[in-house]
Amino acid sequence: MGNQNERQKFFTSKEMKWEDLGGGVQRQFLGYDNQIMMVKVKFDKGAVGSLHDHFHTQSTYCSKGKFEFLIGDEKKIVEAGDGVYLKPNVPHGVVCLEEGILIDVFSPVREDFLDGSAVAYFGK
Repeated sequence: MGNQNERQKFFTSKEMKWEDLGGGVQRQFLGYDNQIMMVKVKFDKGAVGSLHDHFHTQSTYCSKGKFEFLIGDEKKIVEAGDGVYLKPNVPHGVVCLEEGILIDVFSPVREDFLDGSAVAYFGK
C-alpha cells in the first residue's frame, strides 16, 4: 500500500486508469487501505471470471448488465441493482451475459491485486 493512496480521498472515474485484465475484463481501483478495498470491474458480454476462491470477504454490487454467478454449488442470475455476499474461501465465478460493471468490495485489502501476484482468472 503506497502512502499516496493513504492521502488520496477521492477516486474519480475520469482520473483513474483502467487496468486491462484480458478476456474482455478491465478494472479500476476506487479506494483502499489495509482493511478494505473497492474495485470497479467492467465486463464485455461473454467475459468470464473463472472459478476461484480467496481468504477475503467479498461483497459485490451489480451496477450495470447481467451476470450468471456460481457460488459454491448455487447458480443465480444477477442484474443491475442486485448484490452478492461471498464468505471467505468459497469457490465462485461469473459469466457476463450482458455487458456490465460490478463493484467489488474486499476485506482485507487484496494485496495480490496491488503487487501483481494475483492469479489470472479472467478470460473467455
